[in-house]
Amino acid sequence: MNWSQFFTSSVGKKITMALSGIFLILFLIVHAGLNACIWANDGGVMFNKAAHFMGSMVVPRVLEIGLFLFFLLHIIQGIVLELQNRSKRGVGYAVKMGNRGSTWNSRAMGILGALILIFLVIHISDFWIPSRFGGLQPMFIDNASGQIVPEGTPGAKEYHDLYGEMKYQFTEYPWIIIIYELGVIALFWHLVHGFQSSFRTLGLTNHKYIGLIKGTGVVYSVIICLAFMLMPLSFYLGWIQ
Repeated sequence: MNWSQFFTSSVGKKITMALSGIFLILFLIVHAGLNACIWANDGGVMFNKAAHFMGSMVVPRVLEIGLFLFFLLHIIQGIVLELQNRSKRGVGYAVKMGNRGSTWNSRAMGILGALILIFLVIHISDFWIPSRFGGLQPMFIDNASGQIVPEGTPGAKEYHDLYGEMKYQFTEYPWIIIIYELGVIALFWHLVHGFQSSFRTLGLTNHKYIGLIKGTGVVYSVIICLAFMLMPLSFYLGWIQ
């Protein structure tokens, strides 16, 4: 079997989904860590510096390209597998299994993935595109003191004020917060199943460790998704300035 046949086979698709899923799981840790800089409550200095680093250095930009490729691969393979699974369900079981055969979120991975994709498109259009292609107001930070200073101040460096854009979006448009919260809820259920499913697909679990893998997946999903849910609420409720 060559590489082309492998990646188009059922097993190959599942392994591709597992590997791309694990990559995206690791990315969410980095993304949540970067966004957590908003809680420094320093007017966006730490967050904008971190965002500038991720957008200007060579290695993060290369990884960013890889991230988009993995996103596309994960989405395409997910759609293909969902269509294949639906076609196989054309003839139902004589006895309905209900939740005894699988959990509801494992059966709804396609729907959850579609909701996350819609959320992702909105997120990219609101923040990533303006930060990479212009449209954000500048912020000037003094290199020595690390304080926000007026334009033209000697020793000041210009940064895209992504923090200010987040504050504007999440304080002026409550409906955006609702979309984000719903998107993160969908992400939570997607991760709860996808985390342990990825390790199962790669054969990295057995009966001794499956409980630990599932528990780790739930804890990871709760922490990551709770962090993402609190970020827009922190702006809207005035917890950070």
